[in-house]
Amino acid sequence: MTYRLLGPDPLESQIDAVLRQIAAGSAPRDIEVAQVDVKEEPGRRGAGGAIQPGSQENEAAARYLAGDMACLANTPGGGALILGIADDGTRIGTDLDPDWLRHRVWELTEGRLTADVRVVELDSTRLLVLVTHEAIEPIRHEGRIKWRVDDHCVEVDPTTWHSGKLQRSGVDWSAQPSGHTLMDVNPVAIEIARRYLRAAGDEAAQDLAEATGEDLVRRLNVVAGDGTLTNAGSLLFVGSPSIGLDYIRRDVPGGDSTNRVRGGGPLLEQVWNVDQASQAADRVVHVAGGFAHGQLRALSPRAVREAIVNGSVHRDWASPQPTTIEHIGDTLIVTSPGGFIGGIDPSNIITHPAVPRYRSLAEAMAALRLAEREGIGIDRMVRDMLSVGHQGPEITEVAGPYVRVALIGGDPDQEILALIAAAQPPEVASDVDALLVIEHLSLHGWIDVDRAAPVLQRPPAETAAALARIAEMRVNGDPLITPLDGVPAGHPPAYRLSDPAQAILATRTAASRVPDRRREMVLAWARARGRVSTTEVSDLTGLSVPSSGALLTALEEDGHLAPGRETRLGRGFFYIPVDVDP
Repeated sequence: MTYRLLGPDPLESQIDAVLRQIAAGSAPRDIEVAQVDVKEEPGRRGAGGAIQPGSQENEAAARYLAGDMACLANTPGGGALILGIADDGTRIGTDLDPDWLRHRVWELTEGRLTADVRVVELDSTRLLVLVTHEAIEPIRHEGRIKWRVDDHCVEVDPTTWHSGKLQRSGVDWSAQPSGHTLMDVNPVAIEIARRYLRAAGDEAAQDLAEATGEDLVRRLNVVAGDGTLTNAGSLLFVGSPSIGLDYIRRDVPGGDSTNRVRGGGPLLEQVWNVDQASQAADRVVHVAGGFAHGQLRALSPRAVREAIVNGSVHRDWASPQPTTIEHIGDTLIVTSPGGFIGGIDPSNIITHPAVPRYRSLAEAMAALRLAEREGIGIDRMVRDMLSVGHQGPEITEVAGPYVRVALIGGDPDQEILALIAAAQPPEVASDVDALLVIEHLSLHGWIDVDRAAPVLQRPPAETAAALARIAEMRVNGDPLITPLDGVPAGHPPAYRLSDPAQAILATRTAASRVPDRRREMVLAWARARGRVSTTEVSDLTGLSVPSSGALLTALEEDGHLAPGRETRLGRGFFYIPVDVDP
């Protein structure tokens, strides 16, 4: 069976775009993208870097290019290499015979890779374009499997490669039949499932909790009609193929462990044991009078559970490595095997549509009220951390690949608690957009659509609507945020915390009143907005208009600003930035 690509080939479009930019004079180091690399022919440099004459055959080049092409073939979507251009844009060209090179790459990859090699003329320079689409099986070069991450080829283990390939093919491993049946279900796992359902409190969860063990498992859609469990059912109710979760507790970094939870068995039992251990170690904090909270934890229990469950559900279960949970003081770090999938990365993880690695497993955990059906729970972690004054979760992909989630807790911020208690409507406490904007303003002083879009992880139009909605929120009857004074008509609006909100967050906002911090904030404003006036500075920093003028004059004398007009006279005088936004 063959499939026809609808529309232009994305890889060919990238090749064409890169060639056009090279033709326009751009250097490859400035334009290389994930799927297209640009290189000079290896082995053509002599002593002192002088270019040597080319030839139709170059064994050193073939060996080097075989490794690069194998790397690109192992990369999702494949890739291309444009040969004959130095990194600084110098057009060296190549005399290599395309048929010889194609055959030599095939030989050096043990007959696994047949690249498309074609000649391209760029003005009077002869180049070669080597193209490979994504490999069906991993291609080794010199015994190693590599794929492309950003603009580098890095080694990857076969399990991770196959897992990624399986996910991209749309096959849900967790929905496939296992070797277990309903007879293998562990009654302890059934009881734990009931505990989580009863704790959820909603009517549907209570109804599921009262079902028989067999009916409960069937209603989670993890068992076939003949009683065979799916892989999701086997994981949850029978046991993981290797140790799934490894929890370690230390009171201080580098200290001896005071508790460790590590073992096999049903995934539900492993999650429960780690959940209980983390709760027992989570310090209770007594909040001063005046707040409805009374007692809080150093780490939000819901955020902790979300991190643990995410590390269990969205990890790569083809890997034998466990999900590690390091609970050190008031910090929890969850590291799970398998990188980001489906276009998710730290820059969009809050708002990206759900792309579960294992949909059946994710849906079963959602039915048990342990995971979020619509997403991956990151927004809930963000909400629960920010609403008590902690920073949001730090989420990164590290070598392996692994996904690392760090929750940094501590004593709740009394000022944030006071602000949220005074905010109207009450939903401010659960509004992730509002909490992110409050945190940004308390640290950076101002925000506009351009600054808010990456913070909220939304497109500009949605970001503008969110800011307008937040501008309608109140604190003890006063606005929560207010438009910045001095912004010229026709320019995009910008916002700061209102004076009443700043008064409540006095400690947090005090940093903006430190002289060096004021300078940084004013320069950031000028560079981002393209201009700055004394009215804007006065409203942004709280300085008087004369003091704001003196600050701008000092920045001009230091070479950071220049007058917007030579006369310096008249209403609306402003400065422009001399240096660009770094």
